[in-house]
Amino acid sequence: MLGIGKLAKKVFGTPNDRKIKSTRPLVAKINALEPEFQKLDDAGLIAKTEEFRKRIADGESLDALLPEAFANCREAARRALGLRAFDTQLMGGIFLHQGNIAEMKTGEGKTLVATFPSYLNALSGKGVHVVTVNEYLAKRDAEWMAKVFEALGMTCSSIYSQQPEDEKRAAYACDVTYATNNELGFDYLRDNMKSELKDMVQRGHNYAIVDEVDSILIDEARTPLIISGPSDDRSELYQTIDKLIPRLTEEHYELDEKTRQVTFTEEGNEFLEQILHEAGFLPEGQTLYDPESTTIVHHVNQGLRAHKLFQNGVHYIVRNGEVALIDEFTGRMMSGRRLSDGLHQAIEAKEGVEIKPENITLASVTFQNYFRLYDKLSGMTGTAATEAEEFMEIYKLGVVEVPTNRPIQRIDEHDRVYRSEVEKLAAVVESIREANAKGQPVLVGTTSIDKSEELSNFLTKEGIPHNVLNAKQHEREAEIVADAGKFGAVTIATNMAGRGTDIKLGGNVEMKVMEAIAANPEANPDEIRARIEAEHAEEEKRVLEAGGLYVLATERHESRRIDNQLRGRSGRQGDPGRSLFFLSLDDDLMRIFGSERLDKMLSSLGMKEGEAIVHPWVNKSLEKAQAKVEGRNFDIRKQLLKFDDVMNDQRKVVFSQRRDIMESENVNEIVEDMRHEVIEDLVGEAIPPKSYPDQWDVERLHTSLIEALNMDLPIKDWADEEGVDDEVIIERVSEASDRMMAEKEEAFGAEQMRQIEKQFLLNTIDAKWREHLLTLEHLRSVVGFRGYAQRDPLNEYKNESFQLFETMLDSLRSEVTQKLSRVRPMTEEERQAMLQQLVEQQAAATAGAQAHPVGEPEDGHPNAVPGFDENDPSTWGNPGRNDLCPCGSGKKFKHCHGAV
Repeated sequence: MLGIGKLAKKVFGTPNDRKIKSTRPLVAKINALEPEFQKLDDAGLIAKTEEFRKRIADGESLDALLPEAFANCREAARRALGLRAFDTQLMGGIFLHQGNIAEMKTGEGKTLVATFPSYLNALSGKGVHVVTVNEYLAKRDAEWMAKVFEALGMTCSSIYSQQPEDEKRAAYACDVTYATNNELGFDYLRDNMKSELKDMVQRGHNYAIVDEVDSILIDEARTPLIISGPSDDRSELYQTIDKLIPRLTEEHYELDEKTRQVTFTEEGNEFLEQILHEAGFLPEGQTLYDPESTTIVHHVNQGLRAHKLFQNGVHYIVRNGEVALIDEFTGRMMSGRRLSDGLHQAIEAKEGVEIKPENITLASVTFQNYFRLYDKLSGMTGTAATEAEEFMEIYKLGVVEVPTNRPIQRIDEHDRVYRSEVEKLAAVVESIREANAKGQPVLVGTTSIDKSEELSNFLTKEGIPHNVLNAKQHEREAEIVADAGKFGAVTIATNMAGRGTDIKLGGNVEMKVMEAIAANPEANPDEIRARIEAEHAEEEKRVLEAGGLYVLATERHESRRIDNQLRGRSGRQGDPGRSLFFLSLDDDLMRIFGSERLDKMLSSLGMKEGEAIVHPWVNKSLEKAQAKVEGRNFDIRKQLLKFDDVMNDQRKVVFSQRRDIMESENVNEIVEDMRHEVIEDLVGEAIPPKSYPDQWDVERLHTSLIEALNMDLPIKDWADEEGVDDEVIIERVSEASDRMMAEKEEAFGAEQMRQIEKQFLLNTIDAKWREHLLTLEHLRSVVGFRGYAQRDPLNEYKNESFQLFETMLDSLRSEVTQKLSRVRPMTEEERQAMLQQLVEQQAAATAGAQAHPVGEPEDGHPNAVPGFDENDPSTWGNPGRNDLCPCGSGKKFKHCHGAV
């Protein structure tokens, strides 16, 4: 008998069914237009694009244009790529245009699907960003889909790291731009550190389609993007502390694998104090609880985390003398990414490689807040339904499951649970041998590099040929995945079963053709393709007869999505296939999240060695464990976002102010208002409103005005006059400061004065924002302790960060006013002296080039202009942009201290 819920679904359909149904009339319209667009010649397709652009400019909505635009794009793709989009692909494109996440199974052609909404939304002229998980895919997809966009009269390009600025700016100016999430986020931060509008590369955030949306917006959302600069080198400290950590025993610390936390016990603290006293790090009489010990405690904690929480081959690998982090969700190396707060340095000390200096944050943003900048956001993935609640709550994105073009033929078997890791491995090897004997291709999923290499050693001993795909072979990723569907192939993959490259049964024809042409460039390409296609058809038939791709997983991941992604590699486009998970009670997930009950159950069943338990109940209990972990991770991300939202509000204010300043031709009014506010504050502190003259602190006001405005004013005389109050003094000081600035403007020239004001304003904002970020980091790290006093840490953080922001703005006004009050043109004598010194310095540099190859003296340049202080621009004189820098470096001013 059907339950009430199931009965209602049968009558009314599920919400997902209703969404699918709503697109059918649109798909029918697109199909009806197909013959009309097939009649157009190539120029006709481009002419249609121009027509659509004009109609949008005249006020027609994108929704009204959708059927015609999709029909035009489908025809362009058919001509350019030989691919005619299925109805299900059109549905996916409609959901993306509507701002949803389209969940489409592996092999359903998501790369082509993205072209439809990209084309439609790019017609507005505001640009579309298609976001992928790595640069290889960004470049590959852009090159592949550029043929479609060019056939439609549109431009398409890709963004990559270390790309020249001009090329990057041109790529962002294209109608459709393919890029990785990291590069987009970093470009946004870099743009907001530029000092001129023409140097910015991004042109706004109109619409983004995020491929592998669950990986980017959920898995990576916990890690903020940070642009940083080096701080002091403390490598000796890390090395010394690293030698102390191995002396700790298990009674000295508590390890919580569930939350990935490790803390010292009371015994551990006492033992630490003792060995730190012996090593001379803690002075006699000083304890770890004293404020002076904060730095040491921080370093020791990071050393403990590096040793107990981070494993080589799981969380990072050592390559070319550097510690490269591994993305736990995709198994890829994250080149250029470093752990913050001294943790990366602690790992470098542990591995005995060169320790690079810690970094200080210059700018940061989380992916959550970056992608919420877009006017419209959508995404594609094979697995999103399990995280639908999070997508809706954080990004306001609905998840729609798009049906497959052909019914799924894959058989998903129940998990097999073994008592020990050894029994499980033996069963895995046996299962691989059975499949391999009949030629069935096998894709084996592991959760870490160590485990993939351990299994590889087993297979080598058994004489089973195989490929290993993990962070160490990541350059060969596409090649290994393309071969994974060949007859008899065995591929071991670490959490990254061919993302972005389909596993096609019998192998990937395009790759084989490219390899054959590269190996024999003189041969006829058409003949090569015909031969390879014939060979492929034969091999594909053999693989189909052997049962299609067999996905064998050696462990369950914390996230069900990762398991489903691996499973989804098999059974693409209606192919046959099979998936099976082998587990043991020693697996991390089973061990940490409730293997005790299972262990008792297995013991009571009297299982023999080598036997497995296979039951739907086991699957259910594992799914519950995974749901628990996912729920905890969601809470962590939500909490991170709440704290980052506080900083994000401030970030938006600062970044928009910077942009307003850059867009302004004249910031004179801004700096004048700042100066007048500073004067009001200083007078208000020394002469409180409605106070009597004998309560005035005239001496203090006189001194503070010299410091702030570089002006020696007769404050005492003014205060002695009859009828003078605080408002009169404010007015007189303001008039005097305005006269002084007018004289400076006359001396510099109006144009140059405006440039100086703008540069000082931008430089000071940047410096203050950097300091503020550091303060917020420190506040964030200690505010959690307020919970012990029954105070909500988030509210405390909001209140204090707002006060800190106000303080930052006050300090900004003071500093800009102070700097501008001290700036002055160089005298002719100073200019001549500087030029003479630069000539002498260049002559000396040429003469001593061999004796002193490259480098800067530790105490700065000996040939700097007298009195030059790099922290005080008022000592720099007034060099032109192309003059030599007054610091004596020999570089032009614009490339040295004049650079921003």
